[in-house]
Amino acid sequence: MPARIASLHPQTAANENHTLENRLLKQYRAIAHKLHPIVTVGGQGLTSGIQTELDRALTDHELVKIKVSVGDREARDAVIEQLVTSCGAELVQKIGHTATLLRHSENADPRKSNLQRPI
Repeated sequence: MPARIASLHPQTAANENHTLENRLLKQYRAIAHKLHPIVTVGGQGLTSGIQTELDRALTDHELVKIKVSVGDREARDAVIEQLVTSCGAELVQKIGHTATLLRHSENADPRKSNLQRPI
């Protein structure tokens, strides 16, 4: 019973919410582990075709991996940040040249969605 009383404290409630968010991120990373990159950004940089394809992939699959093979680390981070803001997605994980993006879709097809298929 003391655990329930402690959760009423604002600091503890914030920590529980943060833990829940960490649990979700951990689950998303586990799902994304087996995925292959769908979209690849190459030497030409960010084009409208890449943004269109990423938007379609996020609508269909909700959780996707992208590969960014552009210049140095700062340029790569800038391209990833631009993709995240332009598509309205969330960055789940970034390791080297690969980033995992998430955008929930209301009418996602369960056969295509990486979040609704069994692991």
